Amino acid sequence: MVAITTELRRQLSVKRSSDRAGLVFRSLLVFSLLIAFAILVAVLLTAVTRAWPILSERPLDFLTSKSSQDPSRAGVWQGIQGSVMLAAITAGVAFPIGIGAAIYLEEYAGDTRFARFTEVVVRNLAGVPSIVYGLLGLAIFVGNLGGLTGGRSVIAGGLTLACLVLPIVIITTQEALRAVPGELAQAGYGIGATQWEVIRSVVLPAAAPGILTGTVLSIARAAGEAAPILVVGALTGVFQTGTMSFLEQMQGFFTALPMQIFAFTKQPSEIWGAHAAGASVAILLVVIALNSVAIYVRARLDRNLRK
Repeated sequence: MVAITTELRRQLSVKRSSDRAGLVFRSLLVFSLLIAFAILVAVLLTAVTRAWPILSERPLDFLTSKSSQDPSRAGVWQGIQGSVMLAAITAGVAFPIGIGAAIYLEEYAGDTRFARFTEVVVRNLAGVPSIVYGLLGLAIFVGNLGGLTGGRSVIAGGLTLACLVLPIVIITTQEALRAVPGELAQAGYGIGATQWEVIRSVVLPAAAPGILTGTVLSIARAAGEAAPILVVGALTGVFQTGTMSFLEQMQGFFTALPMQIFAFTKQPSEIWGAHAAGASVAILLVVIALNSVAIYVRARLDRNLRK
């Protein structure tokens, strides 16, 4: 009886110690969350506060006006256009290639030396500084393939950003595929489905929310990159398209929101500081819009999967 009581006391003591450790760990997690949230709020408040003079006077006009040397007329519309075109090219190139590569590595390659080597290379490329991708784009898409891309053009910039986010797309897609329970695939094989049918009808639909979230976050990162597109020829000064057609704009000079922020901050007059902050708010709105679309589509996919 005494031995049983002693054992119970020991177990209760271990449990209380474990509960205290769990409470401390959970408190640290909450503290980390609060710090991250505080930093985000500080960034938003700083940007909105500095941009308030121009956002309060001409909010829509600032977003829809073209570049100008006159601060009372300057806007960020061309930067928004450039960022949207860059994001579209980046998504159109990086998504199918990245998702296809991840499916091959996870479902077809197996545990081979080639697959392990490729995964190591991909994860290392995800940590390469963005300026290196800019130099890659300058050498390949501006230099060697300039006849196809138009040289220093939005096409070259989009392809460069696609190379930048491609490792991230592959990694996030692999993690989403690994999160799919193996029992789902085994059930598909059990009813006589082929490997491609299981991947297409079972694995990919179950992994779609995670794939979508990771890929949209990578596009949001690409939308805020300045160094790669600066290297491949994005303009930082006044940029006018005039009567250029869409195709001419795709193969001609271009700008983007990060470039306009950089251009505004270089101006000697303090009045341009509000323009730079306003452009920062604009790029935040673009990123929030992309994330909102991803959240909405992911919620729809989750509901469809539960049905």
